[in-house]
Amino acid sequence: MRTVRFGILSATLLFVPAQAADNAAIKEKAAVCSGCHGENGISQTENIPSLAGQPDQFLQWQLVFFRAGSRKNEQMQPIVEEMTNEDIRNFGAYFSSLTSPKGAEDGDPDLSKKGAQVAAGRRCASCHTDSYAGTKAVARLAGQREEYLVKALHDYKAGQRVGGGVAAMADVAYHMSDEEITAVSHYLANLK
Repeated sequence: MRTVRFGILSATLLFVPAQAADNAAIKEKAAVCSGCHGENGISQTENIPSLAGQPDQFLQWQLVFFRAGSRKNEQMQPIVEEMTNEDIRNFGAYFSSLTSPKGAEDGDPDLSKKGAQVAAGRRCASCHTDSYAGTKAVARLAGQREEYLVKALHDYKAGQRVGGGVAAMADVAYHMSDEEITAVSHYLANLK
């Protein structure tokens, strides 16, 4: 039953960007997100991702996953339960239009070098693009909070988080050591 509902929901969303919707109204609705995800979608809170500059479709899918219950978070559940498909499209368009965070000054270039090797070896760019800016339903990783990337990879590795239509992230993360997760997360978080 859940699969049927999810399929119908996905078909009705169609993951199209919001047209010239009232930006002021969207910004006002998105204000609730800034409490955790930061002003202009750039998180200042540990283990909370930045939303600014994430691909529109990726953001829409994550909200759908939360709303459908396939991705769980006790803070997000009550918020997404009230979202309409139009809200989801508008939030995706709004946050994707914001300037993405830039990596900080790299305090450990050796760890970044190891992380770049891990990213190349795991072929992260094949989905996340050469600049790790993401595309369509694939997340932007460049400039994301480091500890959040570590958490996300551990969640994929433990099977606590699902990705899109394929299990690529779970498969990649499952085979990563803790040291590799730390290194690749440091590398990606510090990309400018």
